[in-house]
Amino acid sequence: MTDKLDADDTVEAEAHSRRRRATRRVTMTDVAREAGCSQATVSFVLNRSPGIKLSAETRERVIEAARKLGYSAPVLAHVNQQRMAYPTIDGKVGFVVDQLATSPEAVVAIEGARQASWNARNIVLVAQTLNDPVMEPRTIAALVEQGISALVYMAIFTREIQAPDYLRDLDIPVILLNCYTSDHTFPAVVPSEIAGGQRATRYLIEHGHRRIGTITGEPWMEATQDRLKGYRRALATADIPFDPDLVIEGDWSASAGYEATRRLLALDERPTAIFCQNDRTAIGCYEALKEAGLDIPRDISVVGYDDEEISQHLHPQLTTSILPHRAMGHWAIEQLELLEHGDTRRYPITKLECPLIERSSVAPPRARES
Repeated sequence: MTDKLDADDTVEAEAHSRRRRATRRVTMTDVAREAGCSQATVSFVLNRSPGIKLSAETRERVIEAARKLGYSAPVLAHVNQQRMAYPTIDGKVGFVVDQLATSPEAVVAIEGARQASWNARNIVLVAQTLNDPVMEPRTIAALVEQGISALVYMAIFTREIQAPDYLRDLDIPVILLNCYTSDHTFPAVVPSEIAGGQRATRYLIEHGHRRIGTITGEPWMEATQDRLKGYRRALATADIPFDPDLVIEGDWSASAGYEATRRLLALDERPTAIFCQNDRTAIGCYEALKEAGLDIPRDISVVGYDDEEISQHLHPQLTTSILPHRAMGHWAIEQLELLEHGDTRRYPITKLECPLIERSSVAPPRARES
């Protein structure tokens, strides 16, 4: 009887794992973990990089892991003797971003755009502009002189922009990534941050938490405002009163996460869970909790946001949400085939889901000792 129960548990666990994978896009990081190798090795294999000496056994292990997880990539299409359908534009796509070196999100978005472009044998030319009023128009003009057939214009912080005339006057399609205009002149894609904040908070509520603290980013940023809206919506939907004492303003940094967590722990009734609105904040939160002698998640649960690589290496591994910048890069390239020059339509803002990644930092709250 016990053996049968164990077998049933195994089948159910495998089914649960498949359901979880089906809810989000499988990444190279997932394939690397399954194959027991580095993400670089996975990239070399799946992109068939020339001049890289890898054993046949390693290559087969990576391809098998990718197939098992349902990873879809250009080389897998070749392995299966199929071609993925991506739009074909004319050779070169320009990609400009205001800040490239200070955040991983831009690199991830560029990689998504590159993958989609290379499938159609197009290349991506990338430039950083820093929103400089002199250098940005010169940079875009230089890309046009290089023969780009379309432009992806990215902002590192999600926000509304005032599109300058030199952007509106371009004789090529323009896509906005992580930004938008009030007149909706250009197709634009941003993360669905309100839904992401609501999903993260609801996940804690579903585990039995009702006193949930949150540490925000800088209040002027749309990401902060929208994630907080999602937090409040989740509470309201569950009929949990909003307590402003449980909301601590931060600045996305680990040090702010540390100080904010100490403030939450000093409350007369401390929270049983903390929603850190980015992963770096969660790093500081972890340190403050451990310094206070609290176990994660036995004494207090923690959820992050962004799914930075460090979230997988914290102890315990951090439950967090994916910022869909890679998918946004894909989306931007795929839209180019649909655009026509001189099109005067208004484009609704496209919002892409921020999937929740369940790891080990959440558990039901402990019963309070009397």
